[in-house]
Amino acid sequence: QVQLVESGGGLVQPGGSLRLSCAGSRIPFNIYVMGWYRQAPGKQRELVAEITRGGSTNYADSVKGRFTISRDNARNTVSLQMNSLKPDDTGVYYCNANNLAFGRNYWGQGTQVTVSS
Repeated sequence: QVQLVESGGGLVQPGGSLRLSCAGSRIPFNIYVMGWYRQAPGKQRELVAEITRGGSTNYADSVKGRFTISRDNARNTVSLQMNSLKPDDTGVYYCNANNLAFGRNYWGQGTQVTVSS
């Protein structure tokens, strides 16, 4: 079965950096739009960043200029470099693989990011 496994979360002080990674198995990354979503306590899950098959990127306004999404199709990985972190960035971050044409949508189990002093 398809698996997406996130890593790299943790506790960081405001202004710090973290790098999240998502590794996929039994899924051909190259045909999926890959994304990172987050869910803060008491809030809905929201899109943070996504990257298309061709490498085009889209970011939530709140993270533009601070976060960078990248993908390596050969290694079936997608990463999220997060800089200048703020307390509002706290939440569970989920990796997502989506292919509308095939009706396929997969989620990882999530990794906790906590930004606090």
